[in-house]
Amino acid sequence: MGLLDDIKSAADQHEDQVEAVIDKAGDAVDQATEKKYVGQVDQVQGFLKEKIGKPEAK
Repeated sequence: MGLLDDIKSAADQHEDQVEAVIDKAGDAVDQATEKKYVGQVDQVQGFLKEKIGKPEAK
C-alpha cells in the first residue's frame, strides 16, 4: 500500500471531517478572491467530495 492509498483510506474513514475541511477551504478561497471564482471553487469541492468513499479505479 502506497502513501496515496494510506491517505485515501484515512479520508474514507473520516468522510464527514474531510468534507468539512473541503467546505472551509472553499470558503477561504472565496473570501480571499472576493468570490471571483465561486463557480470553479464549487466545482472542485463537488469533485473532491465525490471521490471520498468511492473505491479507487484500477
